[in-house]
Amino acid sequence: MNLPPSVTPRAFERLSEIGAADQGMALRVAVEGGGCSGFQYDIKLDAPGADDLVIAEGTEKVVVDPISLPFLAGAVIDFADELIGARFTIENPNATSSCGCGTSFSI
Repeated sequence: MNLPPSVTPRAFERLSEIGAADQGMALRVAVEGGGCSGFQYDIKLDAPGADDLVIAEGTEKVVVDPISLPFLAGAVIDFADELIGARFTIENPNATSSCGCGTSFSI
């Protein structure tokens, strides 16, 4: 059985800072075909769906749809605030390679 993705406390803190739960929203992490390496991440605020895996801490939630879940097995969802910008990041053990921007990968 594959491990579900995990979410760092820093990612949940950022969701709280932007008030995602106050708006009835969750951080949706999905995998789509495309990008320069074959697959790309789609990360956005969205309402949770009935079939989504929900990872929650307090009132904040991260959701993953059933189709994306196998591609994110064992992944770590984090938030990085660096000089080049602030963004949610994904450390994916299933990715065999990724592009320089970190939003596209291959398996």
